[in-house]
Amino acid sequence: MRVKKNGIILVAAGALWLFMIAVGVSALWSYESTPGAGAAAPGLWPAASRIKPDADRATLVMLAHPHCPCTRASVGELARLMTQAQGRVTAYVLFVKPAGFSDGWVQSDLWASAAAIPGVTPVLDDGGAEAGLFSAETSGQTVLYDAAGNLLFRGGITSARGHAGDNAGRAAIVSLLTSDEAGGRDTPVFGCPLFAQKECPAGKEVGREKDSH
Repeated sequence: MRVKKNGIILVAAGALWLFMIAVGVSALWSYESTPGAGAAAPGLWPAASRIKPDADRATLVMLAHPHCPCTRASVGELARLMTQAQGRVTAYVLFVKPAGFSDGWVQSDLWASAAAIPGVTPVLDDGGAEAGLFSAETSGQTVLYDAAGNLLFRGGITSARGHAGDNAGRAAIVSLLTSDEAGGRDTPVFGCPLFAQKECPAGKEVGREKDSH
């Protein structure tokens, strides 16, 4: 009798354990597949921007939080995009630097990864001024403008938070650059808030650490 009772307890405990795993996996997937706030990027390149668009080719801008783990995938997709674009675009990754923080805090490993991509220039966005001009709220937000300063694309270039691989955003930009056609010009953005102040559920602290000076 005792053996049977113990068996029932073990089965119940195992079922509970499996249920908790399922709930955890479901919650994680729900988070990863939920986009952040998209940008209502202006239809024309903002005149107040200190970044000047290329007069001979398209210009791409990605807005990024320097410590967002989700944005690693976005930077990786940008590297693939630049290879596929074959010199048809000038690209910038603007890393937001909140007031009171050092340049070193901004120049993280994500900065180094962006700087290593041929044709991409990382830029320090002091106070998030540039992010404001492009109405960006989510890390990984990407916009593409033509040589005349007209908006061609706005959105993300990953299919989920922190997930690299084929996605509608990268495909649309590459199509615009290589054939002047695109299936969709406004895609979801998956990433942490640009001005995050708490730990990112993806598993790494993105909160801001003030300069000690």
